[in-house]
Amino acid sequence: MKFTLSWLKRHLDTTATLDDILYALTDLGLEVEGVTDPAARLGAFTLARVQSAEQHPDADRLRVCMVETDEGIKQIVCGAPNARAGITVVLAKPGDYVPGIDVTLSVGKIRGVESHGMMASERELELSDEHDGIIELPSGEVGQKFTDWLAQNAPDKVDPVIEIAITPNRQDALGVRGIARDLAARGLGTMKPVEEHKIAGTFPSPITVSIDEDTRQNGCEVFAGRLIRGVKNGPSPKWLQDQLRAIGLRPISALVDVTNYFTFDRNRPLHVFDADKVQGNLRIHRAKGGETLIGLDEKEYTFSEGQVVISDDKAIESIAGIMGGLETGCTEGTVNVFLEAAVWDRVQIAHTGRALKINSDARYRNERGIDPQYNMQAIEDATAMILDLCGGEPSEVVVAGEVPDTARAYELKPARVQSLVGMDIPEAQQRATLEALGFRLEGNMAWVPSWRPDVMGEADLVEEVARVASLTKLEGKPMPRANVGVPAPVMTSSQKREQIARRTAAALGYNECVTYSFIDKASATLFGGGDDATMLANPISSEMSHMRPDLLPGLLQAAARNQARGIVDLALFEVGPAFSGGEPGEQAVAVSGVLIGRTAPKDVHGAARAVDLYDAKADVEAILSALGAPEKAQIMRNGPDWFHPGRHGVICLGPKKQLAVFGELHPKVLREMDVKGPAVAFTIWPAEIPEPKNKTASRGALTLHDLQAVERDFAFVVDADVEALTLVNAAAGADKALIDSVRVFDEFIGGSLGEGKKSLAITVRLQPTDKTLKEAEIEAVSQKIVEKVTKATGGVLRG
Repeated sequence: MKFTLSWLKRHLDTTATLDDILYALTDLGLEVEGVTDPAARLGAFTLARVQSAEQHPDADRLRVCMVETDEGIKQIVCGAPNARAGITVVLAKPGDYVPGIDVTLSVGKIRGVESHGMMASERELELSDEHDGIIELPSGEVGQKFTDWLAQNAPDKVDPVIEIAITPNRQDALGVRGIARDLAARGLGTMKPVEEHKIAGTFPSPITVSIDEDTRQNGCEVFAGRLIRGVKNGPSPKWLQDQLRAIGLRPISALVDVTNYFTFDRNRPLHVFDADKVQGNLRIHRAKGGETLIGLDEKEYTFSEGQVVISDDKAIESIAGIMGGLETGCTEGTVNVFLEAAVWDRVQIAHTGRALKINSDARYRNERGIDPQYNMQAIEDATAMILDLCGGEPSEVVVAGEVPDTARAYELKPARVQSLVGMDIPEAQQRATLEALGFRLEGNMAWVPSWRPDVMGEADLVEEVARVASLTKLEGKPMPRANVGVPAPVMTSSQKREQIARRTAAALGYNECVTYSFIDKASATLFGGGDDATMLANPISSEMSHMRPDLLPGLLQAAARNQARGIVDLALFEVGPAFSGGEPGEQAVAVSGVLIGRTAPKDVHGAARAVDLYDAKADVEAILSALGAPEKAQIMRNGPDWFHPGRHGVICLGPKKQLAVFGELHPKVLREMDVKGPAVAFTIWPAEIPEPKNKTASRGALTLHDLQAVERDFAFVVDADVEALTLVNAAAGADKALIDSVRVFDEFIGGSLGEGKKSLAITVRLQPTDKTLKEAEIEAVSQKIVEKVTKATGGVLRG
């Protein structure tokens, strides 16, 4: 956003220096990106008067001038055709830098005659392109600074041009008046009132406007305009042309320059149609697709379906809110003009502008947001300016749609400035700041002005107050300590368990993986997922279409990539969420690991072996123990289908409380995942582990037994389909207080047992707690064990 200092002062009554204004702008959030100050460039030049101008003795086109300066009479050789006695000129002395020719002057000889300086032309001082002669001033004192003379007689020549960066949330600062409002709120001056015109129409407009029903929603909210007939279009006045040129715009004609002026002065894009070239009435609608238009930039644009355009009864005449058409554009011969102002949907403006690759000042403002409440007044103010510059007779205003209601209010809580920003600002100052920015205060409610769509809550009010007060006044202070001593832990139980699981798995020799939560449908299906409930609506790739039902697919994919690169022995783990469905709550944190290949590299002693399910079982038990799982857990069957049906186990606390699963992976799964076995894996669900009853940081007392344990061996003949787990659980239930452990140590099939029978041998460890066991007591427990096993399995004690 560019503007001149004089333009700013049309809205701001201030005596602040340029440096003060620049500092305040950046501090207010309107960062200054650049300043062009002609006065700084011309500060060294002074006024002088030519006393005589004689022909150079050795050159027909040169004159030797005696020039009166503030340092006395100086001899200067000049080749300008208008160099003559009696004129007041601009002098550049030896040592001065001349920007137009990029030269620092020095005393020199021109055709044998010394020259002590230079009398400058306008181009040499970068005031214009004029270079046919030196500058002749109608007045001025010898030795007067040229910048002082310009400030009095041609202030536009030394008017600084300021360029600021506008963040997307500060649409109001895309107009000079909005910038002036911020500076006034800071205290750098007071806002000058602007006249609100009310122009009465003298006849009905022959051109009417309408908005298609499907375009009112997310297209155009209000479209207003009026015809002005009998205008005399021509060059705009010098002050307007100077302002536009200063910010890089080329003056075109009075009608077009007026619309450009309002675009930058009030952040209010307007458009003017040559009414005599408009066929019938104007209609705002969506393009069908394929239509074309030659814009004011003389480029042809082809529209896509749904883009909003303005058409007359013949064809499309304008790209709504972005650029007008060349065919109905105003020229020097325009006599009747139709002036329009509209409020467009910001999103559709952005989409259309990007699709057509048009970057216009109108698009830049319309897609960021303008003041909708100023729409109707803008028509009146622009009409007054056109009538003043071009004459003419206005029609009545025609309107389609309605100005949107932007009224909203939020409660001003003065104490929140301290809590949110850390600044102590008196309530009276807060209220004065908001009022200066255009907010209307009714009690503690602050009504947001229509030109500030970015203010959407109470915190935004705090931001406005702090911004104007200056965040540079914010002082760093140490945070007060509420409690002395060791702070209470802030990690939750689940977070602690995740941390413990990571450390334990790493200590066991596993490498941690962090994989995506998204996997392909085929892999998800292998592990019980892949349905519509876990399918992503907008996946980033076809290989990431579903939420993972388990962590193992990602680990196996990582293993396959490593094996493809020659790394065959792997131990990988991951801690993360797995998803059983697509609704909140249908996810749980899991700990999974895979062991693939051999337990160690090959060696001469043959100590390395292929990994088996007991390696996975040992690691699962180690992690569960670290997580605080109860020691007396059961190992059962009926695990997930991706484990080997006969080589896996589910660690449970009862039939429904599953803590973990481990075992060999199914050969079909390994084949589908392109992983070369052997491979075992495990998955733990930390949330299923019961919380400890005693939540102190210390461990419980160690229980030691000073009485000797007793072990007894039993061998039972059972049917071949009886699981060892059933037998072990039955034996352990014979006397839960006395029996410490039960384990299988032998299995025998065949021989004299007969077809369909097998022998399972178990060791039962009895641990007394209060007295040494007698033989009769041991026999009684043994008898209970036999009875329990017989009842549970149908087996008999082997003789």
